[in-house]
Amino acid sequence: MDDLDKQLLLVLQEQGRISMTDLGKAVSLSQPAVTERVRRLEEKGIIDHYRAVVTPEKINKMITAFVLFYTKDCNKFVEHCRQTTDVIELHRISGHQYNFLVKLVTESLQTLESTINELGTFGDSTTLITLSSPIKQDPLLP
Repeated sequence: MDDLDKQLLLVLQEQGRISMTDLGKAVSLSQPAVTERVRRLEEKGIIDHYRAVVTPEKINKMITAFVLFYTKDCNKFVEHCRQTTDVIELHRISGHQYNFLVKLVTESLQTLESTINELGTFGDSTTLITLSSPIKQDPLLP
C-alpha cells in the first residue's frame, strides 16, 4: 500500500458515497485509475464494506452505555447479544475481572435497565453510561 492508497482510504472513510470522479480529483488521479485502486483495496480486504452512519438520537436512541461483563458461558452470551437489538458492539477482552465489553444504544434508562437485567442472567457486569463522545470515530490511519 502506497501513499496514494492511504490518501484514498482517508477520503473514503470521511465520504463513503463520494463518486469515483470526485475521489480521483481529491487525490489527483483519473476516474479509471482511482476506480482500479479502490477495487484492489476491496479485493485485498483493506476496505471491508460501506455503510450509513445513523445518528442514534434521530431514531430515539438517547442512551449509550458500555457494559463490562464476565460470563462463564461465552457462546450463549454472544448468541444472546446477537439477538439483542440494543447491543451494537461486542468485544471479547482480556483482563482480570471481565471477558466482554458490550456497547448498548437504547431509548431510555428504563430500557437500559431491562437490557442489563437480561444480560445479568449470563453473569456479572459493571455499567458505564456515556455522558458525551468528543471523538466518535476517527478515520483509521493506514
